[in-house]
Amino acid sequence: MKIKIKYSNKLKFPDSFMNRIIIGDCIEVMKKMPDSSIDLVVTSPPYNLKNSSGNGMKNGRGGKWANAALMKGYSDHDDCMPHEEYVEWQRNCLTEMFRVLREDGAIFYNHKWRVQRALLQDRADIVAGFPVRQIIVWRRKGGINFNPGYFLPTYEVIYMITKPKFKLSKGANSHGDVWEFGQESNNPHPAPFPKVLIDRIISSTCAQTILDPFMGSGTTALSAKSFKRDFIGIELSEQYCDLAVSRLKGEVIHLGNHGKIKQETLFK
Repeated sequence: MKIKIKYSNKLKFPDSFMNRIIIGDCIEVMKKMPDSSIDLVVTSPPYNLKNSSGNGMKNGRGGKWANAALMKGYSDHDDCMPHEEYVEWQRNCLTEMFRVLREDGAIFYNHKWRVQRALLQDRADIVAGFPVRQIIVWRRKGGINFNPGYFLPTYEVIYMITKPKFKLSKGANSHGDVWEFGQESNNPHPAPFPKVLIDRIISSTCAQTILDPFMGSGTTALSAKSFKRDFIGIELSEQYCDLAVSRLKGEVIHLGNHGKIKQETLFK
């Protein structure tokens, strides 16, 4: 089966979508999906870090973060939108995610809080009005803070946005709401999700069909297939789609000066 497919108006749900990564704008692709057609959404959008009010990653200058992986943005997205436009875009994305979700489904929406102009930016403007049932704290190791005005941030958050009938799988409610997982290192994508984190999410639900509108390097797809679930991935960058396909096929991925890795084979 061809895993990667380019978006077109000829795509038909579910045959053109299931266990495929569709190259295209996530909102336009989701509009081709019917209401209440997905069990679970797991995603982490671009954080819009390059519109920072500080000197870190602001608008290409680099500052003290000149060598950071995200300094160049993503391959097809510069990660530097005006804040109001970014919020509107993300709210439109969430609206489509929520529309395609079944009545017992949930969205696990990972984002990062940060300080902007000396005030906390907690992304409340993005999730306002959506039924957030819980906030999960992902405590990750590492990080550097050059700003003497606040402590080193060591966590990101996952907003659990649910439809009314959503329930966790049996025994999953014993997990706390603070999860400690290290960041992904063996991945050439500039901001990869750790697979163990997505494994925790997917294994905590009974979802059979899982959507990731910002598929990136394919980690949600890898996790879904390891639990024998179906996935639908959407990704704007063909480069990242190729990386995801390589990972799903178990091909060796070269990491420049960092060597190479071989992923678990899930597709022949």
